[in-house]
Amino acid sequence: MVRTNPEFPGVEWINGTGQFIQINEAKCTGCANCVKICLGGCFEIKNKKARIKSLQNCMECMCCSYICEADAIIFNWPKGGTGYKSEWG
Repeated sequence: MVRTNPEFPGVEWINGTGQFIQINEAKCTGCANCVKICLGGCFEIKNKKARIKSLQNCMECMCCSYICEADAIIFNWPKGGTGYKSEWG
């Protein structure tokens, strides 16, 4: 199923199965850097730890993984043919 969002013109998401981002709760310090940098609003802080709120608007930019100083975010690209698709590449 292809899904669009008016907040992100020119972008489509092709639904897949499984979770391609995971958080190692034992490593997470709750710094909220992932919350602050995520364009899709995919993260939240609960009980002083980062949690995945929703991957529905994930832009697959990996900024969350890059900014995580604790190396707590495990990012695996979505399965081929699914995920983020843009008119611009």
